Amino acid sequence: MIPYSVNIKLAARTLTGTLNLQNKTAVDWGWQGLIAQGCHSSILIIDPKTSQTIQVLERHKANVVKVKWSRENYHHSLSSPYSLRLASADSAGKIIVWDVVSGTAHCEIQEHSKPIQDMDWLWTQDASRDLLLAIHPPNYIVLWNGDTGTKLWKKSYAENILSFSFDPFDPSNLALLTSEGIVFISDFSHSKPPGSGGKKVYIASPHASPAHTKPVPAALPAPTGAKKALNKVKVLITNEKPTAEAVTLNADCLQLSYLPSKRNHMLLLYPREILILDLELSQTVGVVAIERSGVPFIQVVPCAQRDALFCLHENGCITLRVCRSTTAPDESVAASDPEQSVQELVYDLRSQCDAIRVTKTVRPYRMVICPVNENNAALTVSDGRVMLWELKAHVSKPTVNPSSGLSPLYAPVAFCGSPLGQNQKKIQDLSLNTMIGQSLVSGADPPPPTLQQEVQLKFLLTGLLSGLPLPPFALRMCPPLTTKNINHYQPLLAVGTSNGSVLVYNLTSGLLHKDLSVHSCEVKGIEWVSLTSFLSFATSTPNNAGLVRNELQHVDLPTGRCFAFRGEQGNDEPAIEMMKVSHLKQYLVVVFRDKPLELWDVRTGTLLREMAKNFPTVTALEWSPSHNLKSLKKKQLLAREAMARYTTLSDNEQSSVESSVISLLQDAESKSEGGGQAISAREHFVFTDTDGQVYHITVEGNTVKDGARIPPDGSMGSIACIAWKGDTLVLGDVDGNLNFWDLKARLSRGIPTHRGWVKKIRFAPGKGNQKLLVMYTDGAEVWDTKEVSMVSSLRIGRNVNYRILDIDWCTSDKVVLASEDGCIRVLEMAMKSASYRMDEQDLTDPVWCPYLLLPRAALTLKAFLLLQPWSGTFTMDITQVDYTEKHEIKGLIQEQLNSMSNDMKSVLLDPELNLLQRCLLVSRLFGDESDLQFWTVAAHYLQSFAQARHLSVPVPEGQTPAEGTQATPQGHLDIYHDTLCESFYFQRFQLERVHLQEVKRSSYEHTKKCADQLLLLGQTDRAVQLLLETSADNPSYYCDSLKACLVTTITSSGPSQSTIKLVATNMIANGKLAEGVQLLCLIDKAADACRYLQTYGEWNRAAWLAKVRLNPAESSDVLKRWAEHLCSPQVNQKSKAILVLLSLGCFHKVGEMLQSMRYFDRAALFIEACLKYGVMEANDSTNKLIGAAFVDYARLLRTLGLRESAAFWASRAGGAGEQLLEELFQGEGAVPEETEGMENTE
Repeated sequence: MIPYSVNIKLAARTLTGTLNLQNKTAVDWGWQGLIAQGCHSSILIIDPKTSQTIQVLERHKANVVKVKWSRENYHHSLSSPYSLRLASADSAGKIIVWDVVSGTAHCEIQEHSKPIQDMDWLWTQDASRDLLLAIHPPNYIVLWNGDTGTKLWKKSYAENILSFSFDPFDPSNLALLTSEGIVFISDFSHSKPPGSGGKKVYIASPHASPAHTKPVPAALPAPTGAKKALNKVKVLITNEKPTAEAVTLNADCLQLSYLPSKRNHMLLLYPREILILDLELSQTVGVVAIERSGVPFIQVVPCAQRDALFCLHENGCITLRVCRSTTAPDESVAASDPEQSVQELVYDLRSQCDAIRVTKTVRPYRMVICPVNENNAALTVSDGRVMLWELKAHVSKPTVNPSSGLSPLYAPVAFCGSPLGQNQKKIQDLSLNTMIGQSLVSGADPPPPTLQQEVQLKFLLTGLLSGLPLPPFALRMCPPLTTKNINHYQPLLAVGTSNGSVLVYNLTSGLLHKDLSVHSCEVKGIEWVSLTSFLSFATSTPNNAGLVRNELQHVDLPTGRCFAFRGEQGNDEPAIEMMKVSHLKQYLVVVFRDKPLELWDVRTGTLLREMAKNFPTVTALEWSPSHNLKSLKKKQLLAREAMARYTTLSDNEQSSVESSVISLLQDAESKSEGGGQAISAREHFVFTDTDGQVYHITVEGNTVKDGARIPPDGSMGSIACIAWKGDTLVLGDVDGNLNFWDLKARLSRGIPTHRGWVKKIRFAPGKGNQKLLVMYTDGAEVWDTKEVSMVSSLRIGRNVNYRILDIDWCTSDKVVLASEDGCIRVLEMAMKSASYRMDEQDLTDPVWCPYLLLPRAALTLKAFLLLQPWSGTFTMDITQVDYTEKHEIKGLIQEQLNSMSNDMKSVLLDPELNLLQRCLLVSRLFGDESDLQFWTVAAHYLQSFAQARHLSVPVPEGQTPAEGTQATPQGHLDIYHDTLCESFYFQRFQLERVHLQEVKRSSYEHTKKCADQLLLLGQTDRAVQLLLETSADNPSYYCDSLKACLVTTITSSGPSQSTIKLVATNMIANGKLAEGVQLLCLIDKAADACRYLQTYGEWNRAAWLAKVRLNPAESSDVLKRWAEHLCSPQVNQKSKAILVLLSLGCFHKVGEMLQSMRYFDRAALFIEACLKYGVMEANDSTNKLIGAAFVDYARLLRTLGLRESAAFWASRAGGAGEQLLEELFQGEGAVPEETEGMENTE
């Protein structure tokens, strides 16, 4: 039996309520696995897995308008650890970068005082991880260093900027959505502001034309001077909208984002449709339109792992639309006529969740998607709710004739990039790309049916967080902790709301304990009568006669039973102004507005006395803490002893005792049965009348006696409230004066606070604690009544920007304030609203978030999960490992391990899980973007190269090796890896894209671009057709006709080749790069073309051309040169270079680079995987690298405290590791046999 302990220390915390309209866009789901959400001027950090708020950040003075988690796409080590970093921006133009765990600000940034329109962290992380780009209204973009708060550069534009989007494939591309159109910036860099004003694109109205012929965003350079006249003509010709109209048309464009699933595509969101643009043509290639009766869009989030869109609609419904595969149902049709197979990109609705009930005050604000797995969505609602939806895949029986007309969705039968073993456990719905297979491209073979299964997708609501309702609130903390109730005490706070319900919060966890619907109108006051029951009263709005309906309810918390305390009374009477329960919870005074007070017995629920009509009007009232319970209990004890003596006498003696005495004693005894409750102790209360006279009244049982009266103090105005504790009595008046009475010394002392009406005063709980909390209309103060001095003060406009509605003490040193912004804050006595340290607070459910651990501990946890080769079995118990570290840290790591889901544990413990799968799974668990990217590409190419070499890949038992070699995870990498994909797949994708552009072209410009692309792709016949379409009145008619002739007559005879080559080189030398490259491609000199492109800095274009035109050897040369360029110090994108080398199979080079970049863990595990898959052999040339990598990893593990594991890797490193082994086992005798054995097995 675990001893039950009570957490007496309450953490400072904020209970939040409804959102402000300005908080609408302030929500973000980070790679770290947490959601940040702005609520008025605070920021909530929510754990979506357990749906609890784990931190509230308070420092902003204005409403928060944007929050952004920093990206995790860098290699994590002790010098760049896993940390929770968040940027938030408010409506006064201030940006704060937070360290979320400690709740402190790294830096604060201020440029202008207008709301920040948009901001994001830069994602090219090799250079610096601290850069933050922000839009400062109206038209500035500023790049900040988010760690130091220094401004790197600032640039202004001609129009007002609304938002921006980074190109996920090219860090130098940025698109700005402005009030007039889109501005494309192609020279974005962190070192200097963009040079040009960018390329402006105006959006033609998406409503002007019927849905099937979608308008084109016309790429118009900004007109200058003489060009304007020309432009007018051009507009008439090409049916493009003049800019004056475009301004009005752009007003309803809600959002612009690049598609992370394929390069050079962008989406524009309008309330009734989503346009998909191909940026190479600035041309609409797909439309998702809503039918007439449908619900308009608010927001759309494009996915990276698959070409899919999560859309949020105005009714709070989230829909998932997946791009339809472009393979025609009948392949023969597609072959004969490509026009028919590809008309446009179609996104099919695959799943949708339930809508919410939308009212004036309740409407959906924003949706965020988990960036790691892309199969969870969170929806924020204006009333403070956060709804957490999860996407689930159900295996469905293949239907013969699907009624929906949609082709079925298939899920790959693989796990973490590798085929499933026979008995291997897997996690269902790990991420979007394990739930939906790749979209097929025409011409590519579909994967065999054994590798996929048909699925249907459904949304499941897995979590809900709700906030407080709208203010005003009435607060009351339950009776304080004492030595008697310590075993069952719960710090409960009762909150009365405007709709008549009472919410009870447990302040240890900050969670809602009970939500009780008690009244039918606004709750005005609450008083606890025990630890588990309270009285609350509410008054309706007055009628013409000024009378109301009073409701006074008694609520029992454990059962939830409510009953009307005053019975049938309460209709049409003056409003209750206040009620006060005596200190022993025996009596209750109810004070009315224009009616004498009532005195009730709480225990029996009976009315003791209703005062006479001539009773003075009460302005303030308080019960005295003094009573005679102790002396009564003493008497009772004596009586009991006497009775005990009598019962021990013999029978004959007993008869002589008068029976009356015994009956008296028994009477006394029966009264005391209720634990001393039934004795009526004497209690007193004081009150003041309108003249300021103080009355003293004594209550005992059912007798009420009038006591002394004290004349008014001349310096005080009308008394508004009284507080009494020990020998101190404090009066507060409507003019802001406080009067302290010392009853023992008979002294009084008045202090003017000059803060206006004293609304409430309350003494702190705890013996001898004489602190006093005072509430004014403009804030609150804490006073020390012993010293008669002010301890702390809070004033609206000075240190906070919200009005205080109600106050109370929640412990002897913490106060709780309800404020007008709909929040309830538990603060230290200093009343500084501060965020708390996350590791100090008590969470009801443990949260899986390695980022909360110390940097070292997080890396230890990762190493522990990645490899445990020192024992044959895996364990989830860190205490079983030789790990030298403090107990607290061990405990924290173990807590993290315990908080994993059971599915995840069983998969990690599964011996069938291979190394690559484990690395991928752990990088997902940690939300480590760069690890995930590296291992996805590495796993794919390691397996495909191993298979190509027909080496003995570890074959699942029960299969013949022949079957085993066929079991590749998938035929190719998905297209979102762009130039890292296999050439055959990349080529097919590009061909299909050109067909689509061809169908969609609508002007000569577009046709020309299509013809150029077709020539580069080697599709000469089709290109000639397009060139011959040029009309005779076009200025390039002659040129295009000749080009068509040239293309058709090219022979491979020597002289013509050399002539064309000469012309091409001259063209390139004279600045016509694109034309020269085309000519070189015509004569099959694409390799030279790539070299020229690279010489002129067109690296991406060269890589593209190499992928679509060159044979593997030539293409690999071009890509290797590109990788070298990426490694150069001025580009510094080594991580990208490593991925390029992986796709070429240069595994040795990758190992060396990882080693030189000090990515020791990744290098060692990668080399281990290469050896396992046989794509690298341990021979003289590789031994040096293997030894170095393994020793460095062993050293890293030793610094992390994992000694066994360090010894294992050192023993694998051959000669290089001997010295380290000696250091590890000094004083421990010989090297353990286990590691020696392992050396031989390799």
